[in-house]
Amino acid sequence: MDAPARALLDLLAGQNPPPSIAIAYSGGRDSSVLLHAAAGLQRAGRTGPLRALHVDHGLHPDASRWRDHCAAHCTRLGVAFDTVSVDARPASGESPEAAARTARYTALAGLLRPGEWLLTAHHRDDQAETLLLQLLRGAGIAGLAAMPARTPFAGGWLARPLLDLGRNDLAAYAARHALEWCEDPGNAAVEHDRNYLRHAVLPRLEERWPAVAQCLGRSAAHCAEAAGLLDELAAGDLAAAGVLPGTSTLPLTALRALPSARRRLLLRHWLAGLGLPLPGRRVLARVETEMLGAAPDRNPCIAWPGAELRRYRDLLHARRPPPGVVDRVMRSWDPAGPLELPWGTLRVRPVPGAGIDRAHLEGAEVTVTTRAGGERLRLPGRPTRPLKKLLQEAEVPPWHRTRLPLVWVNGTLAAVADLWVAAEFAADPGAPGLSLEWQDLADTQAAEVNDLD
Repeated sequence: MDAPARALLDLLAGQNPPPSIAIAYSGGRDSSVLLHAAAGLQRAGRTGPLRALHVDHGLHPDASRWRDHCAAHCTRLGVAFDTVSVDARPASGESPEAAARTARYTALAGLLRPGEWLLTAHHRDDQAETLLLQLLRGAGIAGLAAMPARTPFAGGWLARPLLDLGRNDLAAYAARHALEWCEDPGNAAVEHDRNYLRHAVLPRLEERWPAVAQCLGRSAAHCAEAAGLLDELAAGDLAAAGVLPGTSTLPLTALRALPSARRRLLLRHWLAGLGLPLPGRRVLARVETEMLGAAPDRNPCIAWPGAELRRYRDLLHARRPPPGVVDRVMRSWDPAGPLELPWGTLRVRPVPGAGIDRAHLEGAEVTVTTRAGGERLRLPGRPTRPLKKLLQEAEVPPWHRTRLPLVWVNGTLAAVADLWVAAEFAADPGAPGLSLEWQDLADTQAAEVNDLD
C-alpha cells in the first residue's frame, strides 16, 4: 500500500463507523495526491463517504481554469465535488497569505456537514516551514507546536494525515500514478515569507543537515506535547477558580493567587477557549499592571486586534470588539415584529404571566431609546429607584449599559431590555404577557478559526 493511503488509514484507525471525509482540494500536487489516495480507499470500502471541497479565491486569472480542472478530475475519480468562491482580498495592514487562509477556512467550515472531517494535504516540509515561521515571529510553546495532526473544527475535525511524509514522498506518488495537477505560480514568489523559507532557506539547511525537515517536525511534536501538558495545568487553574469553559468572565482573585508565568498561561488558555485571538507578552504585561493594579473603582480596557479585556469590580470580561455604533436613538416600535438596531435585536415572545401585559400595549405609542441618564423605574414590590442604581446593584458592566434598549409606553418607562419590567406594566399571573428578548450582536459573533495554516 502506498504511504499516503497508509497514513490516511492510520489517522482513521479506531473510528467506527468511518467518518464522512471532505478533502480540501486546491488542484495542486499535494491535495491531488491526498484525494487520489482517499478515493482509492473509498472504492475499496475502507473509508466513509468522500467528497472534495474547492475554494476559488479569485486572486489569479487562472482561478476558473483550476476550478474546472478540479471538477473534471473528481468526475474521473467518481468523487463528489463542491466549490465556493470567496473574497480573499486582504484588509489594510493584513498579509495576503493570512487573508487568503482566513477566507479559505471560513468557507470550508461553512461547507462542512455535521460530524464531517476536513482533511488537508499539509506534509512534513510544510510543518518545518510553519515551525520556522513561528520561531521568527517569537512564538511560544503553543505556536512552536505548529500544525496539529488533528484538531476540532466546525463541528467535526480538521486532520492532516500526511504530516509524517515529505514533499519528495508525495512527488514520487504523483509520478507513480501519473497524476495531473495545477501549478500556482504564486508558490514561487519569494516575497512571501513561507515561499522564501521554502526556496531560499530550507534548501541551504538541507545541504548541511539533510534531515532538517524530520528534525523540525520532531521538535514541533515535542512542543505539542509540552503545550498539551501546559494546557492541562491551565485547565486545572481555571477549574480551581470556578470558571466553566466558555465563560467570558474571570475572577481577578484567581489571577492574583498565581505567579506571573501561571497567570499568563491561565489568561491564554481562557481566551483561547473563547475563540479569541491570543495577546502578546506586552498585552499580558499590561493586564498585570493595568488590571490587577487598578483601583477598585476603575474600569480599564485593554484591546488588541480582534479582542478586548475589560475590568468591572473584581471580574475580567473578555469579548470581541462589539459591532455597531451606539448612538442616542428614539425609534417607534410595533412589538408585533422585531426591532433591528445597529448593535442588536429586540423582540417579544408571548408568555402567560410574564413580561409586559398585552393590555397596556393596545393602542399605545411604543418607543425605544437608549439611556440618557436620570431614568427611574419601580419594580414589583419595591419603591421607585434610579435606573443607574438598579444597574449597579445588578452588576451590569458600564459598557453594557449604554447598549440596553429602554421600552417606553405612552412616554413612561415600561421595560429595560430583558432585565426588568416596571410594576405598573407587568403582566399578572395567568394574564397574556409579552416577554422581551434582547440579543446584542456583541454576544453572537462567531469564534475565529484557530490552529490553521
